Amino acid sequence: MRISSKLVGVGVLALVTGCSSVPQLSSLSKLNPFSSKEKGDQPAPLVELKGSMAVRTAWKLDIGKAGAFTFSPALAGNTVVVASNGGDIARVEAATGKLMWRIKAGTELSSGVGTDGNLIVVGGDKGKLLAFDMDGKKLWDAQLSSELLSSPVVSQGIVVARSLDNRIVGLDAKTGQAKWTTQRTSPPLTLRTAPGMVTTGTDVIVAQPAGKLSALILATGAPRWDLEVGVSRGATELERVTDIGGAPVLFETDVCAVSYQGRVGCFEVASGSQRWTRDLSASVGVAVDQLYVFAPDDKGALFAYNRDTGANAWKNDKLAFRRLSTPVSYGRAVAVGDYQGYVHFLSREDGSFLARAATDGSQIIGTPVVAGSHLIFQTQNGTVTAIAVE
Repeated sequence: MRISSKLVGVGVLALVTGCSSVPQLSSLSKLNPFSSKEKGDQPAPLVELKGSMAVRTAWKLDIGKAGAFTFSPALAGNTVVVASNGGDIARVEAATGKLMWRIKAGTELSSGVGTDGNLIVVGGDKGKLLAFDMDGKKLWDAQLSSELLSSPVVSQGIVVARSLDNRIVGLDAKTGQAKWTTQRTSPPLTLRTAPGMVTTGTDVIVAQPAGKLSALILATGAPRWDLEVGVSRGATELERVTDIGGAPVLFETDVCAVSYQGRVGCFEVASGSQRWTRDLSASVGVAVDQLYVFAPDDKGALFAYNRDTGANAWKNDKLAFRRLSTPVSYGRAVAVGDYQGYVHFLSREDGSFLARAATDGSQIIGTPVVAGSHLIFQTQNGTVTAIAVE
């Protein structure tokens, strides 16, 4: 029996040839990057922490469930915009959680949120792209070729959206009219995740299937450079799956990323030249700060690499098989969520535990953001939680 793409959990492998079918779940479930099905792969129990860092929940908002998709909060000045699979979109004050407005998109949503502080864009049902102003008023919508899993991005008057068939479209931010389209070849199997995009100056850097990053010129969609983060290995298609986990991260002159069954590394933004890579398998993204690149692997270990050289700084494997989220660096800590909605704070210098905070008990997959002194996480059950670090 074939399974509708709407019913396949986030992270399950999906056939992308035309995006018309999904392989049988029974044959591929062991490769779901957000689950632990292998015998003996039991999540590590949590130990009591004495805690050397004070954290508290500053505010919470229930935006609605993510369903089989991934939603992450987006910063817009001193506010945060969030969305849910059910079609709710809300904008709140980052410091207080005060609701500025909440609307219904009029359709189910599959991705979001993208914003440049002037425009809000989300992916709707069946490949619909919707745009709203910062007061929640709908401005336009556009029909794309297939489902959107990745959050669109907005920059330089261009909205860039990537659909499941790996077609990337640049649209006029004012009208929604398509200005350019490019499509890259995809391998027979890819992870059903939400590989992201990030803008830098006049370019957009797009995570591609097969462990690749592509820099495209925002105005035209023309390629600037392409590079391989992960290199496909193995004798079968399943063994050669090496898609980018999460969104690439920009820091100063670097862009850093990680791939499933591949590598983690940093590259020069201007040229795409490799600075360093290390073998790693991850289905979520990295965090980057002045000194380190942080990446959780698929077995639940969190690694810290020297940002300049790639040398391993430390490894914490005490969260084994807890299905860790994309981490976030703040102050003296790096924070990462898990499958039970806990947020773990570790020392960025040595990886030791500093504190722990609870959310709503459901998995954290989306990328957290830093807003002032708050770290903001969104769970799969739809709780947006701002954690204050004191």
